[in-house]
Amino acid sequence: MNSGLSDVSRAQGTAPSAAQAKAQAFGLGFDLAGIAALGAPDTAPAFDAWLANGYAGEMHYLERGADLRRDARRPEPGMRSAVVVAMNCGGTQPSGPIARYARGDDYHDVMREKLDDLGRWFVAASSGTARTRSYVDTGPVLERDLARRAGLGWFGKNTNLINPSLGSFFFIGALFTDVDLETDAPFEADRCGSCTNCLDACPTKAFTAPRTLDATRCISYLTIELKGEIPTEFRAAIGELLYGCDICQDVCPWNVRFSRDVTEPGLRPRADRVDPNAAELLALSDHEWRARFGGSAMTRAKRRGLARNAAVVLGNRRDPRTIPALEAAARDDPEPVVRAHAAWALAQFE
Repeated sequence: MNSGLSDVSRAQGTAPSAAQAKAQAFGLGFDLAGIAALGAPDTAPAFDAWLANGYAGEMHYLERGADLRRDARRPEPGMRSAVVVAMNCGGTQPSGPIARYARGDDYHDVMREKLDDLGRWFVAASSGTARTRSYVDTGPVLERDLARRAGLGWFGKNTNLINPSLGSFFFIGALFTDVDLETDAPFEADRCGSCTNCLDACPTKAFTAPRTLDATRCISYLTIELKGEIPTEFRAAIGELLYGCDICQDVCPWNVRFSRDVTEPGLRPRADRVDPNAAELLALSDHEWRARFGGSAMTRAKRRGLARNAAVVLGNRRDPRTIPALEAAARDDPEPVVRAHAAWALAQFE
């Protein structure tokens, strides 16, 4: 973090302009950039209702940080504006068992490095008097709300932010600053119209209404955030998905038409993370798992979560050639949750 910017310096025009900040963001490789004033998010009441309904499941960190999320000025006192950015993660890639966002390097690291670069530029351009802080999906900030307020898109019926020229396959980040920047107009239009492709396609019927997601039914939650056993009622619906799910984005007409190839080198898919062998994943030791997936967003599920998911996929496939791997996991895996799911998978062959 950097030293504060005085009101006198701001009045003298020392700080960069909004246009300069956005131009610098584009120069760093971000695909979208806009400016929003910090304050109470428009979606705070909906977020509170979502938590109250239990839709966050085991994501208790969301409730712990709820008070900070109710006002974007609270996480870092003194901040006034946000340069909100987005980076494409490759919606043109073929669908597969690993969600597109997790096939390259960890997006948190890629985005944060660029936002920190933007922050250093911002401080230097203000003669060292501004303060900045980067946020990428880990701070107590409703970044999607900020992105809409910065003009980057609207909330789709699948709850993703959709941009009319990029679709929804992108990451959102924000650089907070204590400088008052000229804001962009918020994105007010709803361009989903009467389309319900995303709602209709969800295998687990995770949407209780348009723009309302019960995360406890979402395949991304079940294969990543959930730490214990996946409810039996959802295992068949998971199909062959090992980590995350892109289905509600795959069927969105805005993605079909406007998704782009990945341009950021760090986010390009690695061959071993596009369509890995589920039986091999089930047999990985913790050391082997770390060696293969270190530096990836897939570390979120840990070895036990990925092995658990692999057992479910093998149970859904019912390929007799994988029975020995399942038997070994059901008998010898050090994690009870993996042994239980391997046993369930074996039962699917009966």
